[in-house]
Amino acid sequence: MNVVLIYGGKSGEHEISLLSCASVIRNISAKHNVSLISISKGGKWYLEDDSVFKEIRNNPEAALCVHENESREVKVSFGCGKDNVFFACGNYIPCDVVFPVLHGTYGEDGTVQGVFEMAGVPFVGCGVLASSAAMDKETTKILLKNAGIPVVPYMCISRSQINSSSLYDKLIEEAIEKLEFPLFVKPCAAGSSDGASLARNKKELSFALMEAFSWDNKVLIEKTIDAREVECSVTGNSVTATSESDCTLLKAYGPGEIVPKHDFYDYDAKYNDPDGAELKIPALLSDDKLDFIREIAKKAYSAINASGLSRVDFFVDRKTGEIYLNEINTIPGFTKISMFPKMCDADGLEYSELIDYLLKEGIENFKAKQSLCTSR
Repeated sequence: MNVVLIYGGKSGEHEISLLSCASVIRNISAKHNVSLISISKGGKWYLEDDSVFKEIRNNPEAALCVHENESREVKVSFGCGKDNVFFACGNYIPCDVVFPVLHGTYGEDGTVQGVFEMAGVPFVGCGVLASSAAMDKETTKILLKNAGIPVVPYMCISRSQINSSSLYDKLIEEAIEKLEFPLFVKPCAAGSSDGASLARNKKELSFALMEAFSWDNKVLIEKTIDAREVECSVTGNSVTATSESDCTLLKAYGPGEIVPKHDFYDYDAKYNDPDGAELKIPALLSDDKLDFIREIAKKAYSAINASGLSRVDFFVDRKTGEIYLNEINTIPGFTKISMFPKMCDADGLEYSELIDYLLKEGIENFKAKQSLCTSR
C-alpha cells in the first residue's frame, strides 16, 4: 500500500521523532510504497526526496533530518479524497494511510489528527479526543479517576494563578502540606520528560516550577512515589472493536519494567544513554499483578476512547505494592530501545509485523467512521 510517514514537528520532542521514524523506515515491510513528509521546527511541511528513505533504509548509521527545501513544500487539501490530500513538486502524493511518527505538541495532541480527519485520510493512532485528552495530564487524571483507576496524588497550577503572588504562595504551601517533599513537577502537556524535575525543598520547587512553566501554561505538582516503573503496550480500537476484525480488538502486551540508573527515567535515560535504564520484560511481578496491569491498561485505554496504539505507564509503590496509573502516551517512542515495540516483540508481534498491524488498524478505523452519517 501507499504509506506516508510524517516526522519532525514543531515540538520539544522533534529529535525523538527523527529517531523513531528512522527505526520505522528500517523496519517497515518492503512491500509498501513509502513517501516521507518532514515537518520543520517552524512548522513547515516538506516532501523528502526518495533518496532520504533509501539512505536511512540501507545505512544503519545514517541520521534522519528535515531538509527545508522550499521547492518541495507540501500543501494539504481538504475533502478531495485520500489520494489528493498532500500536494508537492507538482503532483499529489499517493496515500492509503498516514503514519504520523510525531511526538509531543502539534503531533500527539490532537492537532494534526484533526487535519487528517478534515482531509479525509486514514491514519495510524488515536483520534482527536483521545490524543488531546492524553496529552493534557490533568485531563487524563480526571478521566481515569472517573473510571475508578487510581492516579498519583497531585495538584495543578495554571499560569493565571502564579500571576498573583498571594495566591501563588498559598498554593505552594498547600502543595507542600498536602503532598510533602520530595515533589515531582512537570508540564501538563509535554512528553519525554521535557521540563520535568524533582524538588526536595522549597528553593528547588521554585526553580522546578519556573522550568515547567517554560514548557506549558499548566503545571502538575505530584507526590513522589518510591515506585517501580512499569509500562504496558495496548493496541486496537476501544470504540469499534469487533470479533470480526482482529485489528480492532484490544490487546495488551507486556508489561515491562524500567529500572532507571538516573535519578528518574529522564530524557537522557530514555534516548541518549544506552545504559540509562534496564528494561525487564516481563516486569518482575506476580502473574496476578501482571494480569491486573494488563486489564487496567485496557480499561484506561477505553476511558479516553483510544485507538491504534498507546503505551500506558504505571507506578508500583515499593513499600505498599499499590499500583497507580501515571500517564498514557498515544504515540510512544519507536526507537530501537523504546519499550512499546520491545513489549510487543516479547509477546510475539515483531517490529515489522507491528507496523503492518497499525497500518491496517488505521484503515479499519477510517472505514468505520466513513460509514457514519454526516448529514440528514
